[in-house]
Amino acid sequence: MSAPNRPRLKSIPPTPTGPRPAQQRGPRPTVGAPKGVAEGVPIAVRPDPQAGDGRYAIAWLHICAPRGAVPTATSRCECGRDRSAVGLLKVLSLITEHKNHRDACPLRNPQEGRAAA
Repeated sequence: MSAPNRPRLKSIPPTPTGPRPAQQRGPRPTVGAPKGVAEGVPIAVRPDPQAGDGRYAIAWLHICAPRGAVPTATSRCECGRDRSAVGLLKVLSLITEHKNHRDACPLRNPQEGRAAA
């Protein structure tokens, strides 16, 4: 009996030692340029599309009430009011205080206009 013929092993091609020329590719198909470039206006100079209407937040009420844990809340205002509460009854009380502060806050209701009228 003779041994079966073994298939020839693949050989790895030798690594080139010198530089070789880059392969040239054809031009890429262009689908379209950005609109700002077509009009000659840089895209980065465009106005912010999300510009506000002049309103901004003055007071924040943050409530954290995970299931099975003690609820907490924080009430902050730009006028300097900063309150916090821990526990269900105190959090409910802070929510009421926050609502009442919205009506009395000097930033939301300037007092100068009322005295002049």
